[in-house]
Amino acid sequence: MAAPWEDVLRNEAAVQEAARVAVDAALLAGVLMRTEGEPNASDVVNYAPFTLLPSAVPSALFEQAYAVQQDFNLLVDAISQNKEFLERTLASTIKVDDFTARLFRIYMQVLEEGLAQSVFLGINRSDYMFDCGVDGTPALKQIEINTIAASFGGLTSRTAAVHGQVLKVLGKSEEASRLLPNNPSKGLALGIAKAWERYGSPSAVVMFLVEEVQRNIFDQRCVENELWNRNIRVVRRRFRDVFEKGSLDDARRLYMDGQEVAVVYYREGYVPKNYDQQNWEARLLLERSRAVKCPDIATQLAGTKKVQQELSQPGTLEKLLPGHTEAVARIRATFAGLYSLDVGEEGDKIAAMAIADPDRFVLKPQREGGGNNLYGEELRQVLEKIRDSPERTSYILMDKIKPQPAMNYLLRAHSPLQVSECISELGIFGVYVRQGKEMVMNTAAGHLLRTKAIEHADGGVAAGVAVLDTPYLV
Repeated sequence: MAAPWEDVLRNEAAVQEAARVAVDAALLAGVLMRTEGEPNASDVVNYAPFTLLPSAVPSALFEQAYAVQQDFNLLVDAISQNKEFLERTLASTIKVDDFTARLFRIYMQVLEEGLAQSVFLGINRSDYMFDCGVDGTPALKQIEINTIAASFGGLTSRTAAVHGQVLKVLGKSEEASRLLPNNPSKGLALGIAKAWERYGSPSAVVMFLVEEVQRNIFDQRCVENELWNRNIRVVRRRFRDVFEKGSLDDARRLYMDGQEVAVVYYREGYVPKNYDQQNWEARLLLERSRAVKCPDIATQLAGTKKVQQELSQPGTLEKLLPGHTEAVARIRATFAGLYSLDVGEEGDKIAAMAIADPDRFVLKPQREGGGNNLYGEELRQVLEKIRDSPERTSYILMDKIKPQPAMNYLLRAHSPLQVSECISELGIFGVYVRQGKEMVMNTAAGHLLRTKAIEHADGGVAAGVAVLDTPYLV
């Protein structure tokens, strides 16, 4: 699966020149992040890390990932409306995982009170790797689906132009012309705009719910600017602001600083460290409101690893998507082997199998945001420690995917320029809007390719491990 860059990789002078051009092109295009030293200040910024050259992606697998995204949108939406499924699937996890349990308690409380929300917006990203089987043929295998705060739709909208410029400088204009246009920030904003419109109050605002520390602000601003271009007002607030100034009226309309909020777009709230007691109270207030939450708490729960593992069980997809035989087949074709560590004989067998051969598997906790998974010796040690404890049910076990590495340069500020053996992960953004029972929008909204050196087992761009990339279809 080699891209046609072998000649470039051997030419050190050409690489040095191309890297200088690439960094300036990234700064010009707005592929930016704030610095670690000043994470809340935009007067000192640097380029977001990215590959020097686009990475080869098999075109058939790329097309397969796009083709299945609307099916995944339907599936996530179906799960979010299925109380019985969520209750049964998460029963063992909420006994041992406090974070999932607290989300679930809010979910049940809001259901008991009766949902005020009637318009639902899903923005998710389904992530894949290309698994090289025994015969070396690559296959598309899903790593996970992110249903909350799926990031980098903004910056990746600007990365292809940078790679196009680099290829031209290297004398590869024809290859540059083959890079696909990609604008997830526009697609995500279209979904938010559709939900805002369906909410039905032209003076209401869209609220981006953001973290205290904001290194990745430009990624969010790309989406925000698309909304301003449609004359939709955007405000940025933290959980703390919601706790101090948020309120509901008798119709459970949400107000912030006296402004009605039509859509709450979460770019935070996906890991335990995002919450203290005040933030949990703010989250409950938001969930009880009429505002369109992206995601609502049911959709966040639909993205948990335990749900992912349950979906791989025979018959589960058919129950969730009755009458969608072809969609079920397309979804199932992307699944890697997933195993339950629930208490009982089957779970005992799975745990023993992983301890005996840890390099075959990945151990995943119920967490988003990258950098949480366990591999190899670390996996074995953790499993040995918890094998006889109910705590093991807060994890799932997955077959380790083995992609074919390729050589590339990873450009990071203040890092030496050196060639690395790399693997890539492809994400497809999905957007859907449902009003009542009617699906009014369901689309794939663009892609994200992230690449990392093979010595790093886990972690995304925000975690400082992977870098932004552009697919070059082969």
